[in-house]
Amino acid sequence: MRLAVLAVSLLLGLTIPAQAAAAQPAQPAKPANKCTNKDPALAELSGLWADKERWYAVNDGGEKATVVVLKKDCTVERQIVGQVDPFDVEDLGRAPDGTFLLADGGDNNLERTTAAIIALTPAGKSTLYRMTYPDGKHDAEAMLVGTNGAPYFITKDVGNAGVYSPVRQLKSPGPTPMKKVATIKLAATNTPGGPVPGAVGSRTVTGGAVSSDGKVVAVRTYTDAYLYAAPDKDIVKALNTKPVRVPLPNEAQGEAIAFEPDGSLVSASEKVGQPIRLVAKATELVAKQTEAPPAQQSGSQKPPESAAPAPPGDIANSASSVSKQGIPIVPAAGVAILLVMGVLASLRWRASRSRRRFYRGG
Repeated sequence: MRLAVLAVSLLLGLTIPAQAAAAQPAQPAKPANKCTNKDPALAELSGLWADKERWYAVNDGGEKATVVVLKKDCTVERQIVGQVDPFDVEDLGRAPDGTFLLADGGDNNLERTTAAIIALTPAGKSTLYRMTYPDGKHDAEAMLVGTNGAPYFITKDVGNAGVYSPVRQLKSPGPTPMKKVATIKLAATNTPGGPVPGAVGSRTVTGGAVSSDGKVVAVRTYTDAYLYAAPDKDIVKALNTKPVRVPLPNEAQGEAIAFEPDGSLVSASEKVGQPIRLVAKATELVAKQTEAPPAQQSGSQKPPESAAPAPPGDIANSASSVSKQGIPIVPAAGVAILLVMGVLASLRWRASRSRRRFYRGG
């Protein structure tokens, strides 16, 4: 049933005209292998966060909220384990106070009544925050976290990813309602890689990240990353601008992305034996766009998304204005043919990822 819904939504999506200019061309450094993930504990690596010394990773599964701490040679240093039992953690961010935010938004079979964020402190204390969508169930595998701790879930709707944020500060256990704040329209690319044909995989959002200074936002698919300038640290505003596309070719099932403090982009794939790779100086690709505009003299100017810091123990939320942004799609007829092939090819892939246990209570 989920595949049928996916196929219908994709075919309908092909009739939607483009609403903005294409992603700007980029000439980034090619992704360079940093090391190889050989640990079975990270066979389904789905989210990353980076600081100067270490990487922090989440696996797509498990019965306790867990962040795996990696040295930058891919060896596991330790694990931070909380007591909350997740359903399907798909991405990782970090709040200003150092708390890890695990995006428990995966829902391949659209069976959940809520999505969730699991806050996990470096000491292992975990707190569950449930959230609800305003327009039905969604599978969300990407999350962006603003510099004030504001979370944004991005759905896996192919070519038309919805961006959702809480309408108010989260309270545990919730649920807290979310609202739709933006739509990301993606065109198919010819970048090789991913578990499904490019007409699907290159338009499917699988991860997100925000640079340490909050001025560059990254959204990735199975095959490419898109970098958005956020000079005033407003994520929603950034997602309504032209992105720079950075190809991430030949990843088996690329889902994880993060920024190093120096602006390099880190990408990783599920499956043991896959490399963790770096794209050097990635933030410089949008550097000219990240200079904040001159301050207006009007006293009515709206503050940026991250003007107010997140209070300890809670996760902040922004109320930025919304306008649609898009990247033109390729001709519908050609994609329609590829889509039929893609859906058929994805049957085994979807089946292999639908082994989630029943989600009790959300």
